[in-house]
Amino acid sequence: MTESQTAFAQDIAALVRDAQRGRSAARDQLITGHLSLIYNIVGRALNGHPDVDDLVQDTMLQAINGLGSLRDPDRFRSWLVAIAYRRVHMHLRSRKMTLLRRHPEPVDVPDPVGDFAERTTAELVVAEQRRELAEATRWLEDRDRELLGLWWQEARGDLTRAELAAALELNPKHAAVRVQRMKAQLDLSRGVVRALRAKPLCPELQQTIRFWDGTADSVWRKRLARHVRDCPRCRVHQGGMVTPERLLLGIAALPVPVALWAGIQAAAAGGAAVAPSALSGVSLVAHVQSLASHKGLAAAAVAATVAVGGGLTYAVVYEPERPAALGPSLTITSAPGTAAASRPAAPAVSEAPSAAATARPVAGLGVPKADIYVSPGGSDDGDGSLARPYASIAKAVATVRPGQTIALRGGTHRLTSPITISTSGTAEKRVTISGYGGERAVIDASAVPADKWAITQRSSYWTMRDLEITGAPDAAYTCLSCRDNVYLRLSVHDNGGTGIMLRDPGTAANQVLDSDFYANRGSGLAVQFGDGDGNRLRGNRSFRNGGDGINLGAFDSRVSVQYNWSYANGANGFAVGGGTPAVSAAHQVRHNAAWGNDGHGFVDEGNTGAIELGNNTAFRNTGLGFAITTAPAVLRNNAAIGNERGEQGLSAAAKPTGNSWQVSGFSEATFRSVDPAVAEGARTAAAKLPGTDYLSTGNGVGASMSGS
Repeated sequence: MTESQTAFAQDIAALVRDAQRGRSAARDQLITGHLSLIYNIVGRALNGHPDVDDLVQDTMLQAINGLGSLRDPDRFRSWLVAIAYRRVHMHLRSRKMTLLRRHPEPVDVPDPVGDFAERTTAELVVAEQRRELAEATRWLEDRDRELLGLWWQEARGDLTRAELAAALELNPKHAAVRVQRMKAQLDLSRGVVRALRAKPLCPELQQTIRFWDGTADSVWRKRLARHVRDCPRCRVHQGGMVTPERLLLGIAALPVPVALWAGIQAAAAGGAAVAPSALSGVSLVAHVQSLASHKGLAAAAVAATVAVGGGLTYAVVYEPERPAALGPSLTITSAPGTAAASRPAAPAVSEAPSAAATARPVAGLGVPKADIYVSPGGSDDGDGSLARPYASIAKAVATVRPGQTIALRGGTHRLTSPITISTSGTAEKRVTISGYGGERAVIDASAVPADKWAITQRSSYWTMRDLEITGAPDAAYTCLSCRDNVYLRLSVHDNGGTGIMLRDPGTAANQVLDSDFYANRGSGLAVQFGDGDGNRLRGNRSFRNGGDGINLGAFDSRVSVQYNWSYANGANGFAVGGGTPAVSAAHQVRHNAAWGNDGHGFVDEGNTGAIELGNNTAFRNTGLGFAITTAPAVLRNNAAIGNERGEQGLSAAAKPTGNSWQVSGFSEATFRSVDPAVAEGARTAAAKLPGTDYLSTGNGVGASMSGS
């Protein structure tokens, strides 16, 4: 560190110590001195979403409440940034789709060639490449966009690399690798933007985008990036780029809304008036307070909003014509010492499934007895018996032999390092790992290193059943080249990568049954990157995941996908293809339902196989209901209604018969119910899908919703 940086760090540490001694002026200085930093990290990671103010407020109040427990005052800045980063991460993982449907954006992201974008970019973007950079951020994955929000502050000099690494919970070396990968993706996305703007357009690219609806979703993100990377004509567009550091440094910091600033100060003071000496811009805060008794903080404030030039947020300060344009107020009603924020209640909707309703919806289905027992209160020095159980799952899987059963006792089993399962059973002597009786066994993988899969299986003839897996920073459960495994009645949720993935050549005869996959950062359930016959997915629900609900990308053998529901995911409901080179897999996709996904309901992603799609339903997805633009698919008796981009986009070789778009008079009214409450609620006592009238037609068109 330089001498000035060391002095700055010492000043911050001194303020922290004073604040911990109860000196409100020091606490207020910490808030006001760091609020802009946190606002810009969160604001850029969320692209100016209306929830930015809420997340910033929550971050600052959490820091205020936790300040007394901070043992090392020198780490205050990295500790605060880590809180903000985790808040963003949790928001995008667990609440993105629900909140977007509850609270739609007040202004849609404009078309880059529209009047609004032309006006704002004329005011804010000086160079053509800065405009390209703004649009390119739309093509980044959420994880890279979060990192961009941190790295932008590092490029400005507001964060050190050590502080960025601490926020990511990585060492500086690994953080540097993450940053380099993000920048490489950003450069590739800039190349995509340039290629799409080129005149004349590359003929192969023109053919590739013939069915594109203009949405920068995960499917097209991968497809167009792959084309630009591999096409000699389009690859030249990546030349001559100014470094993103130089472009980003020309963009002003986002100003913090005064209402947010004053609201956090008031909360920190336990509802007391804001001390003028604790703030810069005293007259503006005083003006806000003087009007608060008449109109409320948010309505009275001079607002700061953002104009979105294709994805990257820029600051525009203005006074709204009507106070209502500011959105919900940030009224603080906390009692002294609690700093609790009170917000307007969200409207009650039935579209958001309750995690509690689906985490462990049934009881009493675990094994009644076992050969090896594991208990959170056990010891690896025990013998694995019911009386002297092991403490770690790793010890149990290293000890188990073909034909034996492992039972996990109730409670939370905390993994501290990755687990590898390498012992196989046989067709006659399967290995089983299960919950025990009616006890709820939870595998918490949050302490596993961020660059590791939590559980990796390299074995066959296993049954995994009646368990819950959560918290993994990356993928929760990955099975490599496995065969003849059964995954039954699992709940896999809130993990940083894919919930469960079966992958690699030789992945055959596996079954995933009657399980729930939700709020995972990647796809919920995936069979990818390999081949092998006889894999079956049945009776599963995949919802509120960041990626596709069910993903068969780059798997080059037939998979049977029947009676599954995929909804409210950040990408597609069912991706039944994809990969480079394109796969040719004739997947069987029957009686599945996709609704409310931020992508297509069903998409082939370039799969050239003769996919069979029968009696499936796509309802109110952001993309197409059925985007089968490449495969010579057979589509029979499918239903598609209310999808934003249209009900279907089919290849010339597709063979549709008896589908809703071919049936006269088919509409939403054809469904017996459009209320998803039962479908998104608890499973039956036997852990089957709940039978429901939701999206049921009774006329043989669409999915059977009677349960699996």
